[in-house]
Amino acid sequence: APSPVAFSEFLRIVWLTPDFDALFRGAAGDRRRFLDRLVLAVDAGHGARVSAMERALRSRNRLLDERPDDGRWLDAVEREVAELGVAVALARRETVERLDRLIAETRDDAAPFPWASLRLEGDLDDLVAVWPALEAEDRFRRALLQGRHRDRAAGRIEIGPQTTDLVVRHGPKDVPAATASTGEQKALLIGLVLAHARLVRAMSGLTPLILLDEVAAHLDPRRRAGLFDALEALEGQVWMTGADPALFVELEGRADLIGVAEGRLVPAGA
Repeated sequence: APSPVAFSEFLRIVWLTPDFDALFRGAAGDRRRFLDRLVLAVDAGHGARVSAMERALRSRNRLLDERPDDGRWLDAVEREVAELGVAVALARRETVERLDRLIAETRDDAAPFPWASLRLEGDLDDLVAVWPALEAEDRFRRALLQGRHRDRAAGRIEIGPQTTDLVVRHGPKDVPAATASTGEQKALLIGLVLAHARLVRAMSGLTPLILLDEVAAHLDPRRRAGLFDALEALEGQVWMTGADPALFVELEGRADLIGVAEGRLVPAGA
């Protein structure tokens, strides 16, 4: 299978790796890819829409560069960009609104992982928040038409779903997530992923398969215990990896502990 998308009709997957530790202070593109992963877990068709949208955006860029006076082709491509872009923006909006609402309804300031507030920021996101889908498509298409000279000079499309950003705030402190400490950002991200897993279960009826790489590292004992309890409460299959067996001692009797040595799986401690 080329990617997790191939499994989306049969199971839902939620995962977290150390690559996302800098998510909140990193580039908007990283948050956009993270956002699309969140959507894909509840909407199996989202990945195909995003791929088609990216192809349409590349086609428009190529036309503006090679055949800028070919109005008929540009009109056709911009119609496709508008339809796909609005569909992607609406799917993102629905997932973010549902997730934000679930977090608000279940938030607990005393929990080991702080709750987050979420919103989307971008020109197209503002359009779909105000206008019905068809009107949003028409307005986006007109904006593409009016921006042809600007986009050709820039070498890229400066409006649309490819500029969306996921804006996250640390709920209890009411500050941007990017300004929180490194430890707070890690805890906020874990809390967000756990909330997303609950949303996936509620929306799809499938408890997701959860993959967590080095998630227990750098957590204090209270948060580590809270993580294990929250994962157990999901009643699904969870895989956690880590280089330090001591981080998982509390799971003895609650989970299977497996070591990896010389390319083989062995019982932990063997």
